[in-house]
Amino acid sequence: MIKRFIVICITIISSAAFAQQGTGSPYSFYGIGSLKFNGTVENRSMGGIGVYLDSIHVNLRNPASYAGKNVEAFPFDGESRPVKFTVAGTMSDVTLKSNSGEAKTNSTIFDYIAMSIPVGKFGFGFGLMPYTSVGYKLDDINSDGFLVNRYNGEGGVNRVFAGLGYQVTDKLSFGVDFNYNFGNIQNTGLEIKYTPEGDLVQYQTSEFNRSDLSGLNFNFGVAYKTMINDKLELSTTLTYAPESKLKSDNIRSFSTVSLDATTLEISGVSSEIDADLEAQNLDRTDLTLPSTLSFGAGIGEPQSWFVGAEYTFQNSSNFSNPVFSNQISAFENSSKVAIGGFYIPDYKAFSGYFKRIVYRAGFNFSNTGLVIKDESINEFGMSFGLGLPVGNRSLFSNANLGVEFGRRGTTNQNLIQENFVNFNVSLSLSSRWFKQKKYN
Repeated sequence: MIKRFIVICITIISSAAFAQQGTGSPYSFYGIGSLKFNGTVENRSMGGIGVYLDSIHVNLRNPASYAGKNVEAFPFDGESRPVKFTVAGTMSDVTLKSNSGEAKTNSTIFDYIAMSIPVGKFGFGFGLMPYTSVGYKLDDINSDGFLVNRYNGEGGVNRVFAGLGYQVTDKLSFGVDFNYNFGNIQNTGLEIKYTPEGDLVQYQTSEFNRSDLSGLNFNFGVAYKTMINDKLELSTTLTYAPESKLKSDNIRSFSTVSLDATTLEISGVSSEIDADLEAQNLDRTDLTLPSTLSFGAGIGEPQSWFVGAEYTFQNSSNFSNPVFSNQISAFENSSKVAIGGFYIPDYKAFSGYFKRIVYRAGFNFSNTGLVIKDESINEFGMSFGLGLPVGNRSLFSNANLGVEFGRRGTTNQNLIQENFVNFNVSLSLSSRWFKQKKYN
């Protein structure tokens, strides 16, 4: 049963990894796309908090998690920590609601693959995850019911990271992630003209834009844990990512196209002209990745329960994209509040599988930083999850399932409200690779 479940998880995650579109959000039109959640399914199932750090799960929100105390239980016997591996994917169902009607969309995306390796008091982590995702199809219909503009976009920014953590004392650790961001964003705009009789003009105009993005940034993290009495442990975390730059190489072209009269899709291209972006100093531009500060605290009984809260602030008002600027949108500073936790009935239980399952829940509220037609785009979400023990009990491995219900945006000013359901699945595997030989 467990082996079949693992095969199913890997199949779903593999399908997500090769999916071409990771979002169906119209809000991914703005900036460099919709920001993806930076964390594991375990974090996401607890409202998105990254406060809880342990020695058997990868925590992608804080590089201080790469370090940690040795695990006392067998087979580590207080001599080492496990090598940790995790991989995940997400499937999303979204209902797009406006004042004029509703539409459905869905997407599948690879979330991350990461590994953490202990090296004495140090810990080394590395992996790959999406940073932003672009995927939209927007139609502009006039008062007569005619389609006059169509916009399509795809792509996004991915992130390869490597990090190092150090255990200063049994209570204090810190770390840093080095992130290389890369990817491309492609946008197509089609203007549709009609004759006075309402027939399609033979030739239409299409605009194509592509930006290839790359750049480095850093994320610093600190974690402090201490027992405040015989049972309760206090956890506090702090992360900070300084402002950084993304290099953008841009191209733009205009095409004369013909359309299919039924679908209004492009059926042929008769001519194409490349825009001279160099003359406008737009062929190579810099985009600012805003600084981000996050801090949190939580309390709980080790291996039994935990409750925590986290606040994140991002200086996103500094963001600008000179290639795709428009008059109706802007950016303001963003913030997020997340609260969540977990409960384990009895992690030592020899009988009763459900007693060893980790039950997670949480919620969050955020101002995304995007402002359209003077309306701030906010987001709310509730999440639930299960951590299912798999394989040998001594290896502390889990298959994690999560579901998130949420809402993004508003129908004010003829905007779009997204009601979404995200299904998350991951494998979190740990094992002992290094064991010192002992001789009598």
